[in-house]
Amino acid sequence: MTISAKRDELILSIDAGTQSIRAGMVDMSGQIHTLVKTPIEPYFSANPGWAEQEPDYYWKMLCETCRKLLGEAGEAGRLAAATLTTQRGTYINVDRQGKALRPAILWLDIRKASTEGILDPGFVSFLEGAKLLDIVIYAVRYCRSNWLQQNEPDIWKKTHKFLGVSGFLTHRLTGEFRDSAGGIVGTMPFDVKTFNWASKDQLLWRLFPVEDEKLPELVKPGDLLGHITEKAAKETGIPKGLPLIAASNDKACEILGAGCLTPDTACVSFGTIATINSQIQDYVELRPLMAPYASAIPLQFYTEVGVTRGFWMVSWFKQEFGLQEQLQAKEIGVQPEELFEDLIREVPPGSMGLVLQPNWTPGPEIATYAKGAVIGFGDIHKRPHLYRAIIEGILFALKEGAELTQEKNGVPMTRVMASGGGSQSKAVMQITADVFGLPAQRPHTHETSVVGAAIDAAVGLKRYPDFERAVAAMTRVRDVFEPIKENVELYEKLYRRVYLKMYKKLLPLFKEIQKITGYPE
Repeated sequence: MTISAKRDELILSIDAGTQSIRAGMVDMSGQIHTLVKTPIEPYFSANPGWAEQEPDYYWKMLCETCRKLLGEAGEAGRLAAATLTTQRGTYINVDRQGKALRPAILWLDIRKASTEGILDPGFVSFLEGAKLLDIVIYAVRYCRSNWLQQNEPDIWKKTHKFLGVSGFLTHRLTGEFRDSAGGIVGTMPFDVKTFNWASKDQLLWRLFPVEDEKLPELVKPGDLLGHITEKAAKETGIPKGLPLIAASNDKACEILGAGCLTPDTACVSFGTIATINSQIQDYVELRPLMAPYASAIPLQFYTEVGVTRGFWMVSWFKQEFGLQEQLQAKEIGVQPEELFEDLIREVPPGSMGLVLQPNWTPGPEIATYAKGAVIGFGDIHKRPHLYRAIIEGILFALKEGAELTQEKNGVPMTRVMASGGGSQSKAVMQITADVFGLPAQRPHTHETSVVGAAIDAAVGLKRYPDFERAVAAMTRVRDVFEPIKENVELYEKLYRRVYLKMYKKLLPLFKEIQKITGYPE
């Protein structure tokens, strides 16, 4: 099947992330004709550790982004469909009209629910015996619906639907309370094996109770969510009646848009969360009870190991220690990233013995009192050493995730495909190749989530008969970075003999810090 008769068609692909809203016009070869990126305020904190955002703000920024894109592109008449991918694990309570009842609770939020009434003593004893108690407690306490029912029962009672960002924006665009099954991530009663809500006899309902009527209808990636309403058309500039095709969550779309279809490829994402993912067809749990995620391909999955604050740490460094480069860049008329790239190159591999453990925000497999650490400081170390050590530490953590993934999948990884903003750096790509000891590749665009969502739409429109042929036509490799032998050897020693030992050796000290200072709680 060819697409020669449809080559002039475009897909409006919208990516509503944590730090920006992006919208692009993508053709059937995966080329982004025009893209508009609107930075957004990630969240506000009403209390320490909370992360919230007004849902209407997401809609306002989406409207602004789409109007600007369609005004610049002037190609609305070529649109065959729109599609939507969004940040994961952020949830919104709405009434019958789709109006938000409270701010959205973001995936970054660290408030905790109580386990009382959810985990009875007998169940706790069983979980202790199975060595699963810690992970179940973490999931129950992190569950947003549990916290809301315990702390804001009036809001919960008024809630007509409990939606992810994708479900909220889908309703604004189409008037339908529908969502992509690929967009349901986090502590929800969702059965990833069936791409649908779990049956009532499954444990998920006991841990994450949500009334049936509060859940949206789910469709699979590539299926129709609805059509753009007249009201949405006026506010966004998107043509009225244009079909909205389901995609998946932003990470799943990144994997698809990077062309990663098999578990022998390590799909690395250098985003706010730095992750290593693998696309799999069989259900695999990397850790007990930690289900894989729903893929952008129906009834397939992807595994993930992440560094929660990932490349946020790079942004943190630039903000806290990079004023010199920012001012200099403005003075000489270049982008600050060019000067930060020079910082990395000033320092040899290994950062002159500076080693960083990036547990800035512990995940479910990390002790709650653990934090990040940097060891090996000496009087020779300056800002560039710390900058490179941050990048190396993130990659060491991802390498550790790759080893776990290979063990559980039973498939060795033979290449690394990198996407996200950090992949634009040649220095970061070379460090990636050297730390992993594998060729590090990057696709034709770092906007892989936008392309991945467009692939879902292209298959949904039947412009391609299957995902394999859509990926072959709409993705390609742009650059390949080969590992440098002496760097690989150095990183291997540093990783095995130092990095892997840091967590266990430092953990007792982190516990003492918590006892003495109360931080972190």
